[in-house]
Amino acid sequence: MENEQLLGLDVGKARTGIARASSLARIAEPLITVETAELIKILGELIKEQNYSIIVVGLPRNLQGDETAQTEWVRHWVDKAKKKLATEFYWQDEALTTKMAEAHQLSKGKKIPQGTDAMAAAIILQDFLDTPEAIRVGC
Repeated sequence: MENEQLLGLDVGKARTGIARASSLARIAEPLITVETAELIKILGELIKEQNYSIIVVGLPRNLQGDETAQTEWVRHWVDKAKKKLATEFYWQDEALTTKMAEAHQLSKGKKIPQGTDAMAAAIILQDFLDTPEAIRVGC
């Protein structure tokens, strides 16, 4: 992978956390939390402004690894987004990322300004960056 710009998403029905990273630096950071209704528009603007070429979406499943109604909803959202955004999409397991984001903020004694959802997106994106390319899962 050459130096590509990546976005990570923790997609929820109401809000979505967005994180960013470069494949060269390989360090994800929380960016913003936005209303999901505006997400495709905002992603389009980010892609145009910053030349992001990969979007990593957290795939929600239950603790046994089974798909849920939320999994189906996120898969449908990604199908819709892929038709409107000219970028590659990948899945990354998002198990317990919100809990991890909350715990991280508690350990620091304060909430980050970007929000818990953006922190969860950063955890998802960092997991993706730490995953060998050969086993990454495209959407």
